[in-house]
Amino acid sequence: MENDLERELIIRDFLARQRTTLANQRTLLSFIRTALYFLVSGIALFEVEKLDHVRELGYLALGLSLSILFVGIFNFVKVKKKLAKGNYYNM
Repeated sequence: MENDLERELIIRDFLARQRTTLANQRTLLSFIRTALYFLVSGIALFEVEKLDHVRELGYLALGLSLSILFVGIFNFVKVKKKLAKGNYYNM
């Protein structure tokens, strides 16, 4: 089915679809990068021994890291499925 859809697309539409696919991948990578930043900052906050109340911020940063990663993966899969179906209107 996807091959039939791609045959019907003119070159401009095909290139727009490729740009959207690449943008989706780039967005996933930015979610991963942000999650890694929060992961590193959470681990760094655990290493501060003089301030015990900072440890809660470390847990918060680790939780946010996992949440951001799951949201990014969910968003990537959702947009990828819509692209495979050819459903561009409800993104």
